[in-house]
Amino acid sequence: MTSAASSDVRARLDAVVKAYDVRGIVGEGLTAETVEALGAAFVDEVGAAGGRVVVGHDMRDSSPSFAAAFGAGAAARGAVVVSIGLCSTDESYFASGSMDAPAAMFTASHNPAAYNGIKFSRAGAQGISLDTGLAAIRDRAADYLEQGITPVEARGAILEADVLADYAAYLRTLVDLRGIRPLKIVVDAGNGMGGLTVPAVLGEAAGLPALPLEIVPLYFELDGTFPNHEANPLEPANLVDLQRAVVEHGADLGLAFDGDADRCFVVDERGGAVTPSAVAAIVALREIARVGAAGETNVNVIHNLITSRFVPETIEAAGAVPVRTRVGHSLIKDQMKATGAVFGGEHSAHYYFRDFWGADNGMLAAMHVLAEFGGQEAPLSEFAARFDPYALSGEINSVVDDVPAAYTRIVEAFTGRGEFDELDGLTVLGQTAGDEPFWWFNVRPSNTEPLLRLNVEGGDEPTMAVIRDEVLALIRAE
Repeated sequence: MTSAASSDVRARLDAVVKAYDVRGIVGEGLTAETVEALGAAFVDEVGAAGGRVVVGHDMRDSSPSFAAAFGAGAAARGAVVVSIGLCSTDESYFASGSMDAPAAMFTASHNPAAYNGIKFSRAGAQGISLDTGLAAIRDRAADYLEQGITPVEARGAILEADVLADYAAYLRTLVDLRGIRPLKIVVDAGNGMGGLTVPAVLGEAAGLPALPLEIVPLYFELDGTFPNHEANPLEPANLVDLQRAVVEHGADLGLAFDGDADRCFVVDERGGAVTPSAVAAIVALREIARVGAAGETNVNVIHNLITSRFVPETIEAAGAVPVRTRVGHSLIKDQMKATGAVFGGEHSAHYYFRDFWGADNGMLAAMHVLAEFGGQEAPLSEFAARFDPYALSGEINSVVDDVPAAYTRIVEAFTGRGEFDELDGLTVLGQTAGDEPFWWFNVRPSNTEPLLRLNVEGGDEPTMAVIRDEVLALIRAE
């Protein structure tokens, strides 16, 4: 291969291998040839020759063929590929954890239909980031693309397995919903994998006993073209259908899942969004209480730096230790393992559980909310307000051509007005006096999209709005 061609291969892989997963446009950055090379490289990096590798995929049109290409590359390098077919990302984590095998999940999560990607796990659903093996997988894959994949003498096989029923049964052992009051729930699966997992876990599709839940399905048909709306509930426009349906059906609450169903968002009976930080606080209290009742002390709970200030306050008040981290699922999985944390919450609606191998599981978080909410009589709007006392902007995305220049404008504007923290992007904690409401904001580049993300919180709505508008003007001044 010429040096120019070699350079092109490296550049193509650099474009799709992100900080903690693979993500790109099908047919451009991602092709069957590239995916096959990544499969071979993955087996080498995790030492899976002679052992099992789990491969699952979502409902995108390209996912089955990509999963097959990955399996071919993995088998060529000696792995026994366990194909679990259509699944949610947290279902693939269950397979990785329960089989103690490395895994690859084909999904682009909430991204539009043109995209696909891979989320990798080491055995036991442990994360892989650029710093912990993903860069090596990228470099090995580049070599295979340039020189061809050399099959090992003992080639692997490809087997099929269905783990949905076991996954659903396991989640029900972690949260018991049998004794809650009857609830009517509208669930928006967004034509994503929640359409497969919700009927299995919360319904009877997997052969489990009925729960006191009436499920009103919205967009449960698996369709990777996302004909109704993008499967990204973090964007308010994608919650509108759910909010309307909750009110129309007189439901107690609504749940919205993203495309690969590893994130879950909650809507109250009025159609109001319950913040992921409030969900994190609710689940944290339940998990702290559970392990405390079992005699556990020195309990750690993780929260990322853009969750509400109320989350660490809640953790501390419950007698546990809040551990602040950067944003990103593989990074937080590493911290879950390093700290032994019982739970971890992100404001992006990723929720991590020690009892789920430290991996994230939106369905499990939803079950905790149902259990806590269903164990009392107040409506969800009133119940959730207890866990949401401050004013959050939500994540606001801006396309920015010159990120350093935007940072410079922000630093100059807020020098002397706040404390600066660069754990992940730029966080500014306001310097306030007396009874002035607190405020903070975080600005950070996206790892998967050409965006600058802003999150702001204030002690009250006016304070948050003033800071939000000022920072947004600085970001968008170019």
